Amino acid sequence: MTRRRVVITGMGAVTPLGHSVEQTWRNLLAGRSGVGPTTVFDAGSFPTRFSAEVRGFDAARVLPPEARWHAQAGRHSGFLIGAALEAWKQAGLPFPLSEPASSRPADGPCPAPERVGVYLGAGEGPLDFDPFIAAVVNGWRAERHEMDWPAWVATVLARMSAVRELEQEPNMPGAHLAQLFKVRGPCVSCLTACAASTQALGEATELIRGGDADIMVTGGTHSMIHPLGVMGFNRLTALSRRNDQPEQASRPFDAERDGFVVAEGAGVVILEELDCARRRGVKVWAEMLGYGSTADAFRVTDQHETGRGGIAAVRQALADAGVGIADVDYISAHGTGTKENDSIETLVIKAVFGPRAYRVPVSSVKSMLGHLIAAAGVVELITCVLAIRDGVLPPTINLTNPDPQCDLDYVPNKARPANVKVALSNSFGFGGQNNTVVVGRFAG
Repeated sequence: MTRRRVVITGMGAVTPLGHSVEQTWRNLLAGRSGVGPTTVFDAGSFPTRFSAEVRGFDAARVLPPEARWHAQAGRHSGFLIGAALEAWKQAGLPFPLSEPASSRPADGPCPAPERVGVYLGAGEGPLDFDPFIAAVVNGWRAERHEMDWPAWVATVLARMSAVRELEQEPNMPGAHLAQLFKVRGPCVSCLTACAASTQALGEATELIRGGDADIMVTGGTHSMIHPLGVMGFNRLTALSRRNDQPEQASRPFDAERDGFVVAEGAGVVILEELDCARRRGVKVWAEMLGYGSTADAFRVTDQHETGRGGIAAVRQALADAGVGIADVDYISAHGTGTKENDSIETLVIKAVFGPRAYRVPVSSVKSMLGHLIAAAGVVELITCVLAIRDGVLPPTINLTNPDPQCDLDYVPNKARPANVKVALSNSFGFGGQNNTVVVGRFAG
């Protein structure tokens, strides 16, 4: 049986560098940084006082009037809604997809709502919007000493918002999209840390290949710029502390790197079975070629020192795509800017590509965007598609003192023209999750 081909017909993004795909892409090619002082909460007493925030975005401004109640969603769901609406519009899909199946011709250009699904790598909602969390973080000790336990519990419960509590659940962003677009196919959320949206892309591709859906709205969203999120990463010693130079803090593959920069945002792509896209007569931006997923089965935050999980994921993705190492024109690195990740990812690329590793350009857009955690992979996949479209590679900025252990071509500091037909994107997450996708120029 011939495997169904899966193509990309729509893309959307809300990031620290822009509220759309094109704005984000322009700023990436210009080498601009989205990092600055944290304003979402008072981080003045934290070891890391900067982040890459999405500034000035309001989901209510992009939602149609009848759907503006979705703007009451959590911060991360708002970003997702903006990205999804952009992708949905670019894919030329009717809004909403609400026609009853009985009135839709079986061979019509648009599939029934039951054939359109959602698959997201969505993080838990930001905790700073809940008065209960504010009480816990900022004042619970004082309150606890001034009242007995039952009275304190009653006070906290009175402050809690049931809706806001619900919005913290990782499945809620997907639920918002299903309701917004009136799609009734598979609706799935995975949270595999920094690899989540890449895993969502791969698994959504498999659902279409296997005939379980014709169109999937997929990608991811996350915001961990809140006191507990930043505190946790600080305790893990994962964040940069370059507070005097925040724009230069995210420096993948540089010898002076000291950790990643936490960021927020969302990215969405519309994946579609090729024949469905042809019936609808829409533009195809690229083709999903391959997907690989493995686990390190090692430590919670560290990759195995041999890079075994990443090596296996990359090899799986290339085999699934049916392409060899000589066919890959660009690698979008996970490239977090931590000592461990960058050196091991370099090792992974060398192990898979051999001597050709030195001739394949590699770059990390996290140097400009920061680390979008669960949303990172899909935004990086979008940059691969744009590199194919425009024939230009985004740079790795802040790479001024290369680490001798990281000796590949990381496209330092300036964008570069390149003929890209096939690109590979890596995502390696806490817990030892490794996911790689391969995307290619659509060949018709």
